[in-house]
Amino acid sequence: MYENILLAVDGPVATLTFNRPEKLNALNADMLQELTRALAAIQADAAIRVLILTGQGRAFIAGADVRQFLEFDSRRAYEFASQAQGVVRRLETLSIPVIAAVNGFALGGGCEVALACDLIYASEKATFGQPEINLGLMPGIGGSQRLARLVGKGLAKDLCLTGRALTAAEALALGLAARVFPPESLLPECRRIASELAAKSRFALHQIKQVINLGFNLDLPSALEMETQAFGLCFASRDPHEGVRAFLEKRPAHFSS
Repeated sequence: MYENILLAVDGPVATLTFNRPEKLNALNADMLQELTRALAAIQADAAIRVLILTGQGRAFIAGADVRQFLEFDSRRAYEFASQAQGVVRRLETLSIPVIAAVNGFALGGGCEVALACDLIYASEKATFGQPEINLGLMPGIGGSQRLARLVGKGLAKDLCLTGRALTAAEALALGLAARVFPPESLLPECRRIASELAAKSRFALHQIKQVINLGFNLDLPSALEMETQAFGLCFASRDPHEGVRAFLEKRPAHFSS
């Protein structure tokens, strides 16, 4: 079904693995098309409650496949970036939590894919960066924008203008990565966290993700109103009542959404 990615589903947790290890999982048009199809299938499967992204071999994604750039003119470059932006935006707006399990190089497009995920967990061997400037280019899949929103405008300029890379420890200190694990523990820890998330209210998880994403660029009063409305909407499901009863009865909650 797929040649450039692997998709495995274990109960409520799906794991999508970028699978071009000989090319350090570099992004190309075929991989983007397969990723689009996989995300559509995941979104359509109500049994899947959490998605983990990771890479085969030494890289998460080590950037775009730059050989294709030799054939680009301005129009073709725009079309590639537009296609990639659309796929990454689909990833970002997926209704379920998405965990980036960054096992190695997350450079250029790889860093941009990770930035579109809800949670970035990294191996101690992971490396992050936007090195496009070293090729006479700039980020084209959201790196200049999502990075600035996550770590601040000044640091985003430093990383994009110099092309320097960050270690996992540096990424953690700067807030780019949420947690760092030993390499052998990365996927088991991500699966453990994914299982914990899968046991929570799907409706509430979606509301939290949506309010944080949409509210980030609003003025504070508008964002607070959005949060208030979403809090109220949570009671459109039975989950809050079940959660409170479970808390009071000192038992695990069994959410219906």
